[in-house]
Amino acid sequence: MECGCGRSPTGKCIGWHALSEEEYQNELKKLQVEEAGKDVSENED
Repeated sequence: MECGCGRSPTGKCIGWHALSEEEYQNELKKLQVEEAGKDVSENED
């Protein structure tokens, strides 16, 4: 299902509409750190 709130980084609803602003920012930072880690490990191969 598509996301109507605009918070989902994937464009699909992942329930982030129910998060407070602080919780949303924390989840967003976690995702960004995760993605940055994937980029680094992919470049090491």
